Amino acid sequence: MVNDYGTEIKKLGFGMMRLPHKGPLTDIEQTKRMVDLFMEAGCTYYDTAFVYPGSEEATRKSLVDRYPRESFTLATKLYAAAVPTEKAAKAEFQTSLKRTNAGYFDYYLLHSLMESNYRKYEKFHLWDFVEEQKRKGLIRHYGFSFHSGPELLDRILTEHPEAEFVQLQINYADWENPSVTSRANYEVARKHGKPIVVMEPVKGGNLANPPKEVRELFRKANPDASPASWAIRFAASLDGILTVLSGMSNTAQMEDNLSFMRDFRPLSAEEQKTVHEAQRLLGRSNTIPCTACRYCVEGCPKRIPIPDIFAAMNQRLGSGQLTESVESYRAVTANAGKASDCVACRQCEKACPQHIPIVGKLKECAAALES
Repeated sequence: MVNDYGTEIKKLGFGMMRLPHKGPLTDIEQTKRMVDLFMEAGCTYYDTAFVYPGSEEATRKSLVDRYPRESFTLATKLYAAAVPTEKAAKAEFQTSLKRTNAGYFDYYLLHSLMESNYRKYEKFHLWDFVEEQKRKGLIRHYGFSFHSGPELLDRILTEHPEAEFVQLQINYADWENPSVTSRANYEVARKHGKPIVVMEPVKGGNLANPPKEVRELFRKANPDASPASWAIRFAASLDGILTVLSGMSNTAQMEDNLSFMRDFRPLSAEEQKTVHEAQRLLGRSNTIPCTACRYCVEGCPKRIPIPDIFAAMNQRLGSGQLTESVESYRAVTANAGKASDCVACRQCEKACPQHIPIVGKLKECAAALES
């Protein structure tokens, strides 16, 4: 597929949510190096969002200020679920324009639609709003990102055939996951003829370091291929994919992804069998399916670093690293809330795109890691 300037959009997109950091701030110099590598490989699609802390500004400094506007494709998003008024929701668009200094957005998304919030996008007239911005030339294409089931997706695409694309969570681990429904959502989008942007192909980094038996399976099949390469190529091999976003956090991850996506080759039949076996093995995994999007953290009255606690717990659940798990837990809670501090307000569960029963999982983490 090509962008509006006739430039090919390659199958690898740069997700700007998990950029490298120096302390609390984005490491702009390393981000610039990553952008340079990405551009040199002929890749052009960048994805940010209003609610990704520091991401739109980092995108301006590392990309927009340094490359001709027609040389890249930029996507960002409007998140209405967390704002009280229609005016505040619409103001996000102008803020994103100012932060990025991009002039316009090639792809603009209504962000993270699900059962708990999709009516708010209707109530705030945001579908009409993005159409208006498109008529003004400030948006080239608009669609939405989605975190719910196939019935709602079918309803939204039926009610809004004007949506030009949809962004879906697709990875081999969640292909048949009943709480994510990757396959069913993919099939609905295909039925409606919508190009698909894939998010979370590596499941927030979880599939870059899967359980030991999955790592061993992949190593035997191809000792030179990283676990992340299997995950990204699985998503990119599907029909109808516009691009696959990878939230890369350092130059090493960028270099690894480019090594197999610069000249993308779909999975062979034999490789597909290997992935099917990985799916079977993961079906027995009891790790917490957190992707570290951090939507759950904002508003937590006890300042509990939920994704970091779950990552520590997964060291125990996924790899049997008992001592390391406890040490990681102590480190991430040293200056923050502990799992046992949870007051069960459940604001985190309302925000979670993965629909994780966070309160219950925090109780499990407290019992396992605080004793």
